[in-house]
Amino acid sequence: MPPPDSASARSSLPLAATLIADPTPSPTSAAPPPNPLAAASSFLHHHLSRLASHLTAPRPALAAAATRAPGPQDASLSLALAPDEVARALTGTPVFTVCNSNNEFVLVSDPGTGLRSLGLLCFRSEDADALLTHVRTRQPVLGRGAKVVPITLDQVYMLKAEGIAFRFLPDPLQIKNALELKSGLTGFDGVPVFQSDLLVVKKQKKRYCPIYFQKEDIERELTKASKSSRGSALSKQIMVGSLEDVLKKMEINERNSGWDDLIFIPPGKSLNQHINEVSA
Repeated sequence: MPPPDSASARSSLPLAATLIADPTPSPTSAAPPPNPLAAASSFLHHHLSRLASHLTAPRPALAAAATRAPGPQDASLSLALAPDEVARALTGTPVFTVCNSNNEFVLVSDPGTGLRSLGLLCFRSEDADALLTHVRTRQPVLGRGAKVVPITLDQVYMLKAEGIAFRFLPDPLQIKNALELKSGLTGFDGVPVFQSDLLVVKKQKKRYCPIYFQKEDIERELTKASKSSRGSALSKQIMVGSLEDVLKKMEINERNSGWDDLIFIPPGKSLNQHINEVSA
């Protein structure tokens, strides 16, 4: 998804991590979901069945990563966007994770990738609730004080830049919406995001290219921006990409290339509403 031409409180941020890992990895764990349009409960079960179950000792958050995030580590030596600049575009979008009673991330292992310290982040609070139930069932001692904690994507990105590995659990409805827009595909890799050239605006001498996490939000904005377009005509104006791919491109592209104009719109909000909130 190329650019068009030309906040949770900090106190909710987990400070460390504790790991639960599967002692008997499944040889088929790396396979993609067989039915990406399945019900949300089946969607979540597919991911959870690949992950958590054996508790090990807590570890500091900065030691939890298998790899560091790509991208420049010193903005003075590169024209590419610095991590804090990428994070700023993500401000205000909440995701949900599970922490133990000590406010530590509950981490999992993924046999499919070999990562043994992986934080799960859900785009829907109900999926995080299901993850919490899974933790309490598989590890009653850990689960006794565990809770669902909100954290914003800009916070997540800065933790990732410090070396913590995360796996997103996208909204299955938005996976379905993305597949409907990209006809011919039977699966979608990553968190779907939606963009349209018609919604690029310039405010206060700054250019904004909005990226939406929900198809319903971008359709609502397009309806207001282009009253002549309805139904299937709206869908033709929408481009689909993945959050992970967009972030990678933001990390490797230079300032003033168009990628620094991106702004991610939290679910349920409009571009104007979000700009006013982050500018306040």
